[in-house]
Amino acid sequence: MTVENGRVHSRVPDVRPACPLPLTATAYHELLDANGDVRPHWQRLYRQLQRSSAAQLRQRQELLARQIQENGVTYNVYADPKGTDRPWELDLLPNLLSAEEWQPIAHGVAQRARLLNAVLADVYGEQKLIAEGLLPSELVFGHTSFLWPCQGLQAIGGTYLHSYAVDLARDADGHWHVLADRTQAPSGAGYVLENRQIVSRAFPELYRDLRVQYLAGYFRALQETLIRQAPSDGETPLVVLLTPGRFNETYFEHLYLARQLGFPLVEGHDLTVRDATLYLKTLGGLKRVHAVLRRLDDDFCDPLELRTDSTLGVPGLLDAVRRGRVLVANALGSGVLESPGLLGFLPAVNRRLFGEELLLPTVGTRWCGTPGVLQETLDGLDHLVIKPAFPSQSFEPVFGHNLPPHARDALRKRLQARPHAYVAQRQAQLSQAPVWQAEGEHGALHSRAIGMRVFAVATADGGYWVMPGGLTRVASEANAEVVSMQRGGASKDTWVLADRPVTGEPLRPRTLGVRDLIRQDPYLPSRVVENLFWFGRYTERCDDAARLLRVVLSRYVDADGDEQARQAALELAEVLGQLPAGDQPLDRRLLNALLDDDWPFSLRSNLRRLHWAAAQVRGRLSRENWHAVLELQQEVQGLDPARMDLGDALDFLSRLLMSLAALSGFALDDMTRDDGWRFLMIGRRIERVRFFADSIAGFLRGGAAWDPGALEWLLELGNSTITYRSRYLASPQLIPVLDLLLLHEQNPHALRFQLQALERSLGRLHEEFGAPQELMLSGLIGRLLAFDLGTLENPLFGSDSLDEVLEGLAQLLGDIGQMVGQVSDRLALRYFAHVDDVSQQTVSA
Repeated sequence: MTVENGRVHSRVPDVRPACPLPLTATAYHELLDANGDVRPHWQRLYRQLQRSSAAQLRQRQELLARQIQENGVTYNVYADPKGTDRPWELDLLPNLLSAEEWQPIAHGVAQRARLLNAVLADVYGEQKLIAEGLLPSELVFGHTSFLWPCQGLQAIGGTYLHSYAVDLARDADGHWHVLADRTQAPSGAGYVLENRQIVSRAFPELYRDLRVQYLAGYFRALQETLIRQAPSDGETPLVVLLTPGRFNETYFEHLYLARQLGFPLVEGHDLTVRDATLYLKTLGGLKRVHAVLRRLDDDFCDPLELRTDSTLGVPGLLDAVRRGRVLVANALGSGVLESPGLLGFLPAVNRRLFGEELLLPTVGTRWCGTPGVLQETLDGLDHLVIKPAFPSQSFEPVFGHNLPPHARDALRKRLQARPHAYVAQRQAQLSQAPVWQAEGEHGALHSRAIGMRVFAVATADGGYWVMPGGLTRVASEANAEVVSMQRGGASKDTWVLADRPVTGEPLRPRTLGVRDLIRQDPYLPSRVVENLFWFGRYTERCDDAARLLRVVLSRYVDADGDEQARQAALELAEVLGQLPAGDQPLDRRLLNALLDDDWPFSLRSNLRRLHWAAAQVRGRLSRENWHAVLELQQEVQGLDPARMDLGDALDFLSRLLMSLAALSGFALDDMTRDDGWRFLMIGRRIERVRFFADSIAGFLRGGAAWDPGALEWLLELGNSTITYRSRYLASPQLIPVLDLLLLHEQNPHALRFQLQALERSLGRLHEEFGAPQELMLSGLIGRLLAFDLGTLENPLFGSDSLDEVLEGLAQLLGDIGQMVGQVSDRLALRYFAHVDDVSQQTVSA
């Protein structure tokens, strides 16, 4: 395919269009005009494609895919066969809009945002629009997002919509039309910025030469608006981003926006309301929150006054809003304007409020509850899309022309029975844009239907600033009538071109000086710390279980091994609860201990908990650390117990221990030694101390304490085999083994080393936060160091006396394991639940 004077003539071997790119009489094509000529603002990009070979374009596409993977960009889809963390789909080619065609869009979106903000003020205020018949009361009061408890609330600064998004489609006439308004918690702005950063690196020269307008102003304006409007009472405003959690489909964006805006990412149980004031539960106590940027639906935000079955929100949040103690953006109840039935009434409302026509027309949309509309809908069903008027109706849009006769008759009956429940919208002919796809040795351009989501943010002057760009969504199939990410669609970066040199600057962090230095995160949520604590514990728990199972499996597989040592290892696994009980053969029980999904203590179950804890603190982990966790989870999920033998299990355990060692390395090398890291290491040390104390106690009571074969696997369990061999050049014996595993101050796997390290960490907590003194372990360490190994070599002792000495040591180790368990409970109460005296004093202060 070549271009002469901007006209498509033929194809080239490497970049083949589905050629020529199909033009229809009813669809607008973004790249080509009606004559098949490349539009002027696309010509530079098109020439770039002409000059590029398929290999070069494939390399650029692979760059996009690699950056998406490395950055962890995901879009979660429930019950998706690709997994909940589905990689974000991004097309190589941006969608281009000239400065001339962008200006009407920007003015229209800003006008519409102003209108909807005014409608919200009226709906939750005097309700004149309803009284005058400009808005039907049924569509407002019947909507689940109309929140009666919010009636009469005055928005701070008169702003109900701090951020707004609108879904647009370009019709066959080349004009943009509104498909839907997004007023509750608009999503997608974070993906827009990520798309920009990725695609601009794939075409750096083209991005510069085309004078693409920057996106930074949107994020700066949002940040400044929330900080400025927050009721701070003279304090430095604390703004948080409230997320429903990692299972939300756009959770990646929540993480991404929190980083870009510099707001702590929190979940509902990170917050608490005391005295009509919202607080963040941090490691150092409760800190007041002045503004909340929410990504949580309206009725989930406060289980006390709104949706009582919700565990995602904050009890008492609405009362804090009512008393003007906290700003929530967007205002609670703003989701009522997302009803598609309201679209047809907004032009008249805008004329009534502002005396002007809407600049962006809506795709013909009528509420079937309006007199006369039902019959028009029934008569023109072939050209309409039927949508639910209320979110309580859960059905996908129905395209009339796709229905067979019996289904069409059934739809007619439903419309006639409950016309108020339906909205009829003219089927929009979505515009087509080029996408590039690798095909064998070549690549090809294809046409796909697109829609565009555009974003606006409230500004200080009461107006709205529109992001110059947006989230262009691409249909998954050539004949698709709906553009949906949930249905496998992709996205495009949207380049708005400037007709003069670009002003402003890309999104960069503000300049920081010496006075801005921060050595500790002052807003580290307790939930994050708790999950780091359990991330450390589950990492160590998986490592301990894997080592014990490898010990047992290797002795069981080795037919020539020491029978007493093998039996001792099996008995210890049973005592520690690492081997499921039952009448099944031992080899099946061993495999169940590794991979049984139904047994809560299996290694697979603990690895699942490890992944869960890591996912909760994903924003605190390095990219490599998170990828290591994902690979670990993917490998264990891919194992099939029905096809695995004991040899396969041993091989997997060896690989698993290497992966777990990598996680330990990330914790030691990748993470800053802040309070979160300290709790992660405390969790690891607590788990290691409990496991080794209980393991050695069980070993001493098992009757194999003097058996060299059993001592050999005990050293292996304590990851100290190499150290022992290099120092003693002898077969394992009890006294040096116990010294290395219990009393050695330089062996990181020794009980003494771990206890002393744990005591130092607890001491640091006491200095920093006033941790209770009873968490100190000096007494236990003193008792351990007081044990005299010489009592085990005194020939005056008989066998009964030696057994008593071993039992006394086992009892001491049991006390140590029990005490560190109490330490864990006390830490949870003090730092995670905030139920002790220190927290209460923080609130009263």
